[in-house]
Amino acid sequence: MPIQESNKSLLRVHRNLFFILVAFTTMAFMGMISSFLQTVLWAVVLTMIFHGLYRWIAIRFRGRRPALSASLTVSLIFLFVIIPFIFLTIALVGQGQEIYRASQSGELDVNVVVNYVEDKAPEVAEYLSDYGINTDDIRERLSGLAVTLGQTIGNSALSIGGNMINLFIQFTLMLYLLFFFLKDGKKIVRAFVDTIPMGNVREKALFTRFAQVSKATLKGTAVVAIVQGSIGGILFTLVGIPAALLWAVAMTLLALLPVGGSAIIWLPAAVILFAQGQVTEAVIVVIVGSLIIGLVDNLLRPLLVGRDTEMPDYLVLISTLGGITYFGLSGFVIGPTIAALFITVWEMMGKDYGGKNS
Repeated sequence: MPIQESNKSLLRVHRNLFFILVAFTTMAFMGMISSFLQTVLWAVVLTMIFHGLYRWIAIRFRGRRPALSASLTVSLIFLFVIIPFIFLTIALVGQGQEIYRASQSGELDVNVVVNYVEDKAPEVAEYLSDYGINTDDIRERLSGLAVTLGQTIGNSALSIGGNMINLFIQFTLMLYLLFFFLKDGKKIVRAFVDTIPMGNVREKALFTRFAQVSKATLKGTAVVAIVQGSIGGILFTLVGIPAALLWAVAMTLLALLPVGGSAIIWLPAAVILFAQGQVTEAVIVVIVGSLIIGLVDNLLRPLLVGRDTEMPDYLVLISTLGGITYFGLSGFVIGPTIAALFITVWEMMGKDYGGKNS
């Protein structure tokens, strides 16, 4: 018996040392590739999004050439997704610089609303002054904001130019990983399921949940944002607002937020149009923004995001905001995905170890 107990103790020591080694090497590896984790994540998400396309191409080759099928899929993604995005970015930088030059030359008056209040509604200015709000201070701050915004756009252009090598590396790595994830995705998932010591049922449930939420969040939120931004850009073009493409992209990005969204752009635009005497255009912007753009958000977002993620709206909201705050733009996918996995693991714990089973 003492020999058996000694052998068991030795086995426990060996096992504990091995798990410590696994944990240490895993943390070291994750820290080493931490700069590329979001790139890996986007490669995984794009793999799930475009796996249907890959499978359609693979069927045409009768499943005999997975490498060629993956290469064709990646090439199509590059041609129809990434190249248009690059040209769009170049166009945005150009329009941003045009706005900055217009504000510097006086063609674009950032104080038009303040001037309108002073000329047409002096009682409002007097009311504001009673609370210590001076229109001259507002005018000065708006001018400073315009300068800051212009500098930010200029610095962003320089930053994009300076980071071209890094962006090229990130895109190349993402496409490289995407190729292998498409070709060997099932093998990789199977290897994870067979290796992680949590039970295959739990692991498959977590992988399924991850795929479900990340796909639903990306597809649903992206569709809503693109539709809203497109409508907003067309609207701004029709009413004669300059740099409509820039504002369309801004509305698209803001539409990723579950609250506020594109109204942060079109509502002030309507106010400025009204202050400039373009009442008809201002009314059109308000009607289209509140009815059509708002209707798109209210109808499509719950349908495409809330239903498929199987999460309540308030949880989608706080997880999206938290994800964007913590991870940047990628957080609109990462946040809800982490929230869904959080719910899933707690449901598993409650099912297996909760009070209902005791």
